[in-house]
Amino acid sequence: MTPLHFEWLELLVLLPIAGAIWVSRLRDQETARAHSLIVCGATLCVALATSIDYLTVSPGRASDYLDVADLMFGTPLLAIDALSAPLLPLYALIYLLTVLATMGTKVRRLPFTWLLVSEAILLATFSALHPWLIVALLAAGVIPPWADLVAHRCRTRLFGVHMVLFVALLFAGQALLEFADTGSTLTYWGIGLLIGAVLVRSGFVPFHTWMPDLFEHASFGGSLLFVTPMVGAYVAARLVLPVAPDTALHAIAVLSLVTAVYAAGMALVQKDARRFFSYLFLSHSSLVFAGLESLTPVGLTGAFCLWLSVGLSMSGFGLTLRSVEARTGRLSLDEFHGLYRHTPRLAAFFLLTGLASIGFPGTAGFVGAELLVDAGVHSYPAAGIVVVIVSALNGLAVLHAYFRVFTGKHHTGSIDLSIRLPEQIAVMVLTLLLLGGGLYPQPAVTSCYRVATELILRRAARSAPSERPAEYASAEADEVEAADSVTPAQR
Repeated sequence: MTPLHFEWLELLVLLPIAGAIWVSRLRDQETARAHSLIVCGATLCVALATSIDYLTVSPGRASDYLDVADLMFGTPLLAIDALSAPLLPLYALIYLLTVLATMGTKVRRLPFTWLLVSEAILLATFSALHPWLIVALLAAGVIPPWADLVAHRCRTRLFGVHMVLFVALLFAGQALLEFADTGSTLTYWGIGLLIGAVLVRSGFVPFHTWMPDLFEHASFGGSLLFVTPMVGAYVAARLVLPVAPDTALHAIAVLSLVTAVYAAGMALVQKDARRFFSYLFLSHSSLVFAGLESLTPVGLTGAFCLWLSVGLSMSGFGLTLRSVEARTGRLSLDEFHGLYRHTPRLAAFFLLTGLASIGFPGTAGFVGAELLVDAGVHSYPAAGIVVVIVSALNGLAVLHAYFRVFTGKHHTGSIDLSIRLPEQIAVMVLTLLLLGGGLYPQPAVTSCYRVATELILRRAARSAPSERPAEYASAEADEVEAADSVTPAQR
């Protein structure tokens, strides 16, 4: 293992924890927001430095783990690889923009202390390699949204039942994998329990009801930061994909496509804007799982590209919807609001992020969506057709919401609803990333392809350890060939 030049990962986790302790002592919410903004900005800088340091030390292969803390029987406690390298700065940025775009009444509703705690837990989760550490951090990650519900005196039963089930399945599945003999019946039971945990945490049908309920009752910002990182996909990539049999992965793919179609249809008929967003996000995140379980380099590459683009675009979409709510209150999609004349920039960004989430050409989501459709058509033609149908339904849902919120009538009011400077900065940053990722996607595609190759190699090595060197050589040759063929298409 190659060490980083500096202990960035420890600092990355400790910084928001120290910030949470400091902010918890502040009574004024505006002051808490300002201090949280500083902490999130510093955390983003450390996350960028971590990824840059990783690329500087080991730019070649996705399998070069970077040992930062060696605590658990020779296993690094926190480490970074090609999978976590783009996730750390991406979600550190989303936390920063969420705090930055918090204006007006939203300042009083967003729990900044728990926000910083959740950021520390999330970044530690994406930096963890040891399975039990991942399990513990995932269990801890459900506490901030639960505390948010309690703070707002909202019902917690639905969310609590699903999260208790998720944690129980997670611990039981990992325990069976850890202590059962390889290839025994208990091992397959453990894999099944881990898959169940992924289904519950990701909101697959029929375990999806907690997600609209969370958005409806908790703070919009806190709910957004809990679901958009898609930690269920991280569990699948780290714990499930290397050990699960092909039949189990195909079953997950089928369930993900069913969930994607169901959620897309539900998004079309929602009258509450928050429930609409939750179903739209659920539909997009389900497509990520459809690619993850494809077990092909193209499908996995498309899934990872879609993971990054959906996280970015849906976070921007949610922040835009949240900014509109801060001006008008809870939005109903059962009537026209006509806000375009008052907030034209928010309207443009609403449309941009919504179209980017469905893979509109020229945006960051286009490449991932195309790769996913291509992989689906070659593996299972029906799956490719379903992906296209889901994208079409989601596009209709986005346009329907846009027309309801921003067109249809002239909104009259005495309050200035124009976009504020912090919101303009957040909109500009996300716009540049979404358009830049669409116009120049090659770095992201190359990185995602390396992650896909590494996951396939790990899965092959677990099934036939003696053949590992030959498979590495074959995978390296395939990587070079695929890079030569993919690059012109992306350009």
